[in-house]
Amino acid sequence: MPTARYFIVRDQDKWLIKFGEEQYGPYKSQNEAMVFAVDAARKLGDYGESAEVCLMGENGHFRPEWISGRDNAVSSA
Repeated sequence: MPTARYFIVRDQDKWLIKFGEEQYGPYKSQNEAMVFAVDAARKLGDYGESAEVCLMGENGHFRPEWISGRDNAVSSA
């Protein structure tokens, strides 16, 4: 089953959520963007879709921070 991916990215002093061709935000903090992205991903899970939230690291690579179906908490910034 394909996984829907939400990407949390920093753009200068603000944070954005990218999902497909869409962009949401800006958010004032990484944590604020993470809360909104995880909420959206959980809603997809309610419809039976798998989803994950990925955070862009300082090296520009993404790492999963939240994956549907796992008991994981939102990390704090």
